[in-house]
Amino acid sequence: MTTEAPASSAPLGTGAAGQAQGASVGPVQASMLGAPQALALTVLAVVAVLALSWYYATSLLLLFAGILFAVLLDACTRGLARIVPLTRPWRFGLVMLVFGCTAAVAISWGIDRAPTQVRSLFRVMDTQLGVLESHLAAFDIDLFGPGGRQDLSHLIADPGRLFGHVHYAVSGAYAVAINTIVIVCLGLFFAGNPAGYREGALKLVPIRARVRVRSVLNEMGQMLRGWLLGQLLRGAVVAILLAVTLHLLGVPGAGLLGLQAGVANFIPYLGPLIAAFPVALVAMPLGLSTLAWVMVIYFTIQTIEGFVIAPLIQKGAVNVAPAWTLFAIVIFGAMFGAMGMALAAPLVALGRIAVLRFYVEDWLKDRG
Repeated sequence: MTTEAPASSAPLGTGAAGQAQGASVGPVQASMLGAPQALALTVLAVVAVLALSWYYATSLLLLFAGILFAVLLDACTRGLARIVPLTRPWRFGLVMLVFGCTAAVAISWGIDRAPTQVRSLFRVMDTQLGVLESHLAAFDIDLFGPGGRQDLSHLIADPGRLFGHVHYAVSGAYAVAINTIVIVCLGLFFAGNPAGYREGALKLVPIRARVRVRSVLNEMGQMLRGWLLGQLLRGAVVAILLAVTLHLLGVPGAGLLGLQAGVANFIPYLGPLIAAFPVALVAMPLGLSTLAWVMVIYFTIQTIEGFVIAPLIQKGAVNVAPAWTLFAIVIFGAMFGAMGMALAAPLVALGRIAVLRFYVEDWLKDRG
């Protein structure tokens, strides 16, 4: 007894080849059906990241400041390899010893002398602000607007911490101390094992893209090292030259005024203008001629630093157009205050590298 083979329900010509064709079409159709969902998930992920970045912007800026401190420690450790033939842990320990001793000396000096000089400078500036306000009022010019000096809030987060009661000053000093401790601890952890943290972050990247992302991260690190060391050297030059010049002219608090000018130089373009205001206020009681000389010398130093010293030091470490840098400083300052202004330039430089490497070169295939 023979059994008849069951008839196939598939159309004619759909044997093994037809099944292979169906197998090849299936995933394509599935991927086409999944494309809108994938796009929606990508958009939602981008929106979520932007929302979290906005909501936790202060903490993220603090994290980036810690990364910058780690970059400084790592740059010093790398540079020490050319002088001392030691392994990296020993060089890092030596760098930490030098930084710790320097910080201890600076803190001890600051506790002993800085408070008196700071109070004296604030008293002089507060008095001169009142004098300047009264002179301008004679010409119907309201220096601080209808709300008085409280409108200085667009320059500092809380003006009461500078000109107000003691508890504002205490809370402000406490916040600065806590933020400083966080930045220092982050810097120590990141600089202690930078390769480990980098490789840990690369675990979140697809395997096929890790080589490319690692090279871009290395480029970003090199750029940050060049920018940070250049800014430190530029700030030191401005601080020393200005402090010596103001001391020779008899301006009180020359060291602190030079220090604040050097620190303000970390903010490109706007920093020197911001630092000129306290210098002018302190020089005003010394007479109009001294004030004129101080301002001429100040802007001469800043001009020489900006057009002669800075190009020699930086050598193209940050290839960002000045307009974009200034735009970022204004926007970040308006949104996140003084810390946003200070960190705007390196953040824009990092963003430029990321856009060029990942979007222009990899996505658009433009490697010209």
